[in-house]
Amino acid sequence: MEYNRAAAVAYAKRWAYGRNPAYYDFSDIGGDCTNFASQCIYAGSGVMNYTPTYGWYYISVNDRAPAWTGVDELYRFLTTNRGAGPRAVETDLAQIRDGDIIQLKFKERERFDHTPVVVDAGNGTPDGILVAAHSNDSDCRPLSTYRYIEIRPLHITDVGE
Repeated sequence: MEYNRAAAVAYAKRWAYGRNPAYYDFSDIGGDCTNFASQCIYAGSGVMNYTPTYGWYYISVNDRAPAWTGVDELYRFLTTNRGAGPRAVETDLAQIRDGDIIQLKFKERERFDHTPVVVDAGNGTPDGILVAAHSNDSDCRPLSTYRYIEIRPLHITDVGE
């Protein structure tokens, strides 16, 4: 099934500076960026994966998959998913399209820290790519304004049913 990039971007723009009351706001307990990214991806895919532990779903704050809110867990789900829900490949910035995500690492450690959503792929460079994100809420923020030490662009290829 095709990923609806326009729907993902429209959702990102609608909720970049607000919170959809259908989802818990994780801002005060570790950050809301990947929760927001998952909401945007869901707006573009319309399919959750209810596999316990390794799926990607949100029913409530206490009933959700780790991949819904965890940066590295979302990466693992998107890049290994062969069942229901969105699927992605790690790529370079030149291949990024609207509705994709880019994960950022800010500190020298094993885990990535942040998951902004691409709202305008521009010319495929950090200055041209614009993102929306939660935690430090933003919309149409140039990727180049983040101080990251590593980057992980993820291109959503399709949606399994």
